Amino acid sequence: MAQIYDEMKETVIAVYESLKDEANNIALILRETWPILALLLITLAIAFRFADPPPPNRIYMATGGPGSTYEALGKQYAEFFAKKGIKVELVSTHGAEENAVRILDRNDRIQVAFVQSGLIDPEKAKGIVSLGSIGYEPVWFFYRGQQHGASDERIQSFLKMRIAVGIEGSASYQQALQIMQLNGIERPPNMVSMPTKDGIKALQRGEVDAILVVDGFKSENVQNLLQDTTIGLANFKRAKAYAQVADYFERLEIPLGGYSLAKNIPPQDTELIATTINLVVDENLHPGIQYLFMEAAKSINGKESFFAKRGEFPSFKDSMLPESEVANRFIQRGTPLIMSYLPFWMAEFIDRMFILLLPIAVFVYPILLSIPGYRLKRIKSKLSKVYGDLKFLEQDISQAYNPNLRDEYIERLDALERQALTLKVPKSIVSDYYTLRSSIDFVRNSLSRNGAIYSS
Repeated sequence: MAQIYDEMKETVIAVYESLKDEANNIALILRETWPILALLLITLAIAFRFADPPPPNRIYMATGGPGSTYEALGKQYAEFFAKKGIKVELVSTHGAEENAVRILDRNDRIQVAFVQSGLIDPEKAKGIVSLGSIGYEPVWFFYRGQQHGASDERIQSFLKMRIAVGIEGSASYQQALQIMQLNGIERPPNMVSMPTKDGIKALQRGEVDAILVVDGFKSENVQNLLQDTTIGLANFKRAKAYAQVADYFERLEIPLGGYSLAKNIPPQDTELIATTINLVVDENLHPGIQYLFMEAAKSINGKESFFAKRGEFPSFKDSMLPESEVANRFIQRGTPLIMSYLPFWMAEFIDRMFILLLPIAVFVYPILLSIPGYRLKRIKSKLSKVYGDLKFLEQDISQAYNPNLRDEYIERLDALERQALTLKVPKSIVSDYYTLRSSIDFVRNSLSRNGAIYSS
C-alpha cells in the first residue's frame, strides 16, 4: 500500500509540475507577445462589429383572411419554422393587395408576405425582394347557368351581369380591375364588392350573376363551385393573349373531364389565366431566415399539384420584383450541405462564423505561426545583448587592465549576471543560457585570481 501511495503521490506531483510549467510558459508568451495578441484582439473586435447578427427568433408574416389559401399556407410555414425554433407571427389581412401595401411600408412590422404577381409596381419596389413564386393562383370566373357558352369572347355580355369580385384589398378585387383594364374597360357599375364566401352564397341564391375568385384549386370555395351543377366555369380562350400582354399572367388548362371523369367536369377543354403567389420579404431579412423560407417553400410548395409539376416551385417565374440573392443561390445550388446535417441554429452559426473568420484567418494564421519565432527571437536578442556587453567588458579588461578598477569590473559583472538571471528562456535555448552564465563565471574567476590572465 505504501508503494502504491508513493507512486500516486509522485504522479500527482508530476502532473502539478507539468501544469505549472505550462502555465509559466503561457504567462511568458503573453508577456513577450502581448503587442501581437493585442493586434489580433483589435482585429477580431472590428470583424465582429461588422459581422451579421444572429437570426431573429420571431418574424411577422402577412397572410390573408379567415379560410383563405394564404391563411392555410401561413399556418404550414409557421409549423415548419416552429420545428426550427423560430416563431412566425401570422398577421391576418384582407388579402394580397393589402399584403403588398404593408410589405412596402417601411414602418410596418410585416417582414414577409404572400403577394400575387403584378400587384407591386417594380419601380416602387423599394426595400423588398422576392424569394420567388411558390404556386399558381388561377383566376376563376364562375356564373349561373350555361347560357354564355363558357367563353370570355363574350366578355361584354358578362359585363351586363352583376359580378361579385371580393372586397377591396383582396386579390380577387384587384385582378378583376386588371382584367377589365386589359380589355379597355373601366370599373363597371355592376361590380359588387363583397367577401368571397358571401359572394358564393349570393351567386347560388341568384342575387348575383357571376363571381370572380382568385384562389388555389384545392380551396374550399373553388371546390364547392366546381361541384355545383348550376354554376358554369368561364373558358378563357384568349389565355395565351393575356399571358403575352401581361407578364404576370400564366396560361393553365383543365382538359375535358380533368376535374372529374365521372361527372365530366369540366364539360370541355378549359383554359384559365393565373397569377403566381410570390414570397416577398424585407430586403434586410436575415439571410439565414431567407434560406429557411426557401427550405419551407421547397417542402410545402415543391410537391406535385393539380397544375404544378413536382419541383416546379419555388422558382422565379413572373414576379418582376428584385430577386433575392439568397433565393437565387438556393434555386441554383439547393440547400447548403451544412444545413442538411445540423440543426438550423448551429448550421447558421457555423456558416456565419466561417464567412466571418475565413478572411480573418488569412491574416491571423501567419501571425499565430510567427508568435513562437517572434518570442524566440526576442529572447535570443536579450541573450545576445548580455553576450555583447560581456564581450566589451572582457575587451576592456584584457586590453587595458587596471588593478585599481577591479571593483568596478566586478560590479559590471554582477549587473550582467543579474540581467541573465532575469531572463526566462524556453527549453530549446537553455544551453545558450547556461553557456552565457558559464562565460560570466569564467570572467569573474579570472578577476578573482587578481586579473593574472589579463595582466600577463
